[in-house]
Amino acid sequence: MRPGVLVAVLVSASLLTLGAAPADGSAARPLPARMADTGGGTQLITAVAPDTGSTTGTVTWWDRGDDDGRWVAAGSAPARFGSGGLTEGATRVQGTNTTPTGLYDLPYAFGIEAAPRGTAYPYRPVRQDSWWCQDNASRFYNRWTEPRPADCRAAEAEHLVAYRTQYAYALVVGFNYDRPVRGRGAGIFLHVDGRGATAGCVSVPEDAMRRILRWAEPGERPHLAVGTSGGATAITRY
Repeated sequence: MRPGVLVAVLVSASLLTLGAAPADGSAARPLPARMADTGGGTQLITAVAPDTGSTTGTVTWWDRGDDDGRWVAAGSAPARFGSGGLTEGATRVQGTNTTPTGLYDLPYAFGIEAAPRGTAYPYRPVRQDSWWCQDNASRFYNRWTEPRPADCRAAEAEHLVAYRTQYAYALVVGFNYDRPVRGRGAGIFLHVDGRGATAGCVSVPEDAMRRILRWAEPGERPHLAVGTSGGATAITRY
């Protein structure tokens, strides 16, 4: 083989191995720019898993520039998902330990610890009588309550203060929140890592959670997008 031809072959092979960007440049576009919807704000958190069976992935938080509209990553961290993997949020079933995919708002933050210095997001302190009701028969389904109401059984609620590690810092995820559908699921949060996979939430290391809370600005309308790298629950669908 002639030297020039050999060089061309080697270059072509290298490009295939490295996954060279297509001519239209689409692979170089940041993830939020490739999504169908980002919530209309200028801040976005993405939580991406390799596939629906995964319990780990990556959380990245993004800012959109005022001048050029380009999305820029402000930080990232390893993420954990439900022990049952991920599933389409619109058809999720409560009790399956799956993390719902989709695009969600972030109503407010909360925590057992005081809000990190510089936090601008609405932050609710966890008290001894703070509960999150998950009882499908309760009128307080998928809501924070203080104290736990009589129609919300303790076995069907989370006593928030009992989760000192996970709920040191957290953000409420607006999954099944505005108009709760009974049996779809309750108490989905972005919170601090526990010992392993979650019961359906998204979790990150404590330092990352503090960074996210200091970064989030309510006026920028941040949302959380959860999805997979590809397939039917690909994050770019949301």
